[in-house]
Amino acid sequence: MIFMVTNVTAPPGGVMTDEVGTITGDLTLEPQVAADGRVTLRVQYQGAEEWYTVTGASTKVPNPADAEAVQAAEEQLLARFAG
Repeated sequence: MIFMVTNVTAPPGGVMTDEVGTITGDLTLEPQVAADGRVTLRVQYQGAEEWYTVTGASTKVPNPADAEAVQAAEEQLLARFAG
């Protein structure tokens, strides 16, 4: 399955993560889909290796094999950061 990867500049106040708190600057956002259907947004500084979970940025789809539902969930999560 193809995941949407989006490069953004953090909005005012940054992006809150579960692991390290707020991060700012040029970031890469990527949704991840778990076997139970949970779609979670993760973030990294552009070009870095470490990924962090975006606080509160998850949703669940009934069937993780349903590419259309997963894509809609990814778009919904990424839309929070659209400029």
